[in-house]
Amino acid sequence: MPEYIYKAITDKGQIVRNRVEDVSKNVLVKKLKDNNLLPISISQVRYGGKNKRKTTKKNITDIDEVMKMANSANVTQGRKARNQKLSEKISLALSLEEKIKERDIRIFTQNFYLLKKANFNNIHALSTIIQSTENLSFRGVLEDILAGVEAGEYMYTTMEYYSDIFPYIYINMIKVGELSGSLTQSLQQAVQYLDETSTRNRRIKSILIPNLVQFFAIIILLLVGTIYILPLIQDIFTQIGSSATLSPVTLWFMDFVDLMIAYWYIPVIVIAAIVAVIWWYIHTPKGKYNFDYFKYKMPVFGSLIYALDFSRLMRAMLLNLQNGMRIQEALEVSKSVAKNYVMLSMIETSINNILIGGSWIEPFESSGLSSPMETEMLKIGMQTDLSEMMTKLLEYMDIDIENKMQKIMKVLPEISYAFVGAVLIFLVIVVLVPCIELYMGNWLIDAMGV
Repeated sequence: MPEYIYKAITDKGQIVRNRVEDVSKNVLVKKLKDNNLLPISISQVRYGGKNKRKTTKKNITDIDEVMKMANSANVTQGRKARNQKLSEKISLALSLEEKIKERDIRIFTQNFYLLKKANFNNIHALSTIIQSTENLSFRGVLEDILAGVEAGEYMYTTMEYYSDIFPYIYINMIKVGELSGSLTQSLQQAVQYLDETSTRNRRIKSILIPNLVQFFAIIILLLVGTIYILPLIQDIFTQIGSSATLSPVTLWFMDFVDLMIAYWYIPVIVIAAIVAVIWWYIHTPKGKYNFDYFKYKMPVFGSLIYALDFSRLMRAMLLNLQNGMRIQEALEVSKSVAKNYVMLSMIETSINNILIGGSWIEPFESSGLSSPMETEMLKIGMQTDLSEMMTKLLEYMDIDIENKMQKIMKVLPEISYAFVGAVLIFLVIVVLVPCIELYMGNWLIDAMGV
């Protein structure tokens, strides 16, 4: 059975923390509540095999023993948690086996889609996939989802418990499919979403990671050369009695580094304060909206981010329209695939426009974020067949997104090379030129008065 680490609070404000085995997260939550324990956090740490020999350990017990311990030494008064011993911290860290990766989710989605396409029901499909899942931790998560489905719940409701495993967009794609009765099509979109995200991330990482490694390597060389090598060169000039000195740029940078070392805490405090202010601001409603708007307008990536979000919204709407929903209902259900506040505000405005007899396309058009081609195709669809025109719109957007991606892949190396090149030139001027001058020996001639 899956093993969980939970933290819960009693009706007296006492906190209990322990590690238990149970059939699923939902069952554990119910047992905790039945015993007057309010769960604070529950995280699965591993999946115990049936053939594994049980051994009694200090920090492992079954649920019945846990409930008896609710008022024992493991419970602390007030809201302060008990200080863990070092051995307990190490034990908990080592228990985090088999990390669930994006590849596990992608394989599960592909298999689930194929089984649904073969007319398997959800319970049969999940049971089949669980038997072939290699990652034991992920198998425990899938069994939890299966338990929820067998209890009559939607899949997405259990997935929301595991929002740290399943991406937000992914969960809401499943939600749209289940609520609209088109789970197979939603799974197909989810497979496409995961594949495209994985491919896009790999392409971007293949460009950024080598350049970042070079960038930081040059920075380290620059600092090491400034702190250790350049003072030695200056000492050689002084000891020999040469009038040669390091270049003004080199001397300025040496003074700057010495100043940073002496007063390192000032830039650290300033940077920490700036980060704290920005973090606080983007967690306010206005700050969140402005930050999300910046995502759509930022250089290089902005138009791609908006195109991806708008494309997902249109796909979700198309599924709902094909299943007989009205435009207003389709927008209501489909808005869950959007996380960006700007996109959500446009969707809400569209719904309000429908209620007062206005155009639901107008908010996307007036925002200036959608291209004239996209909004014009939607307008034509409203006069002819909206579902058919949305299908053509999505085909157009797929091509447009690929074109945007190719442009980014072309521009991104140029930007990264520019940064690396600038730092490299600075390294040559500050560190390498003095080293070359030392090697050439002109300072010796100057020292002999020749």
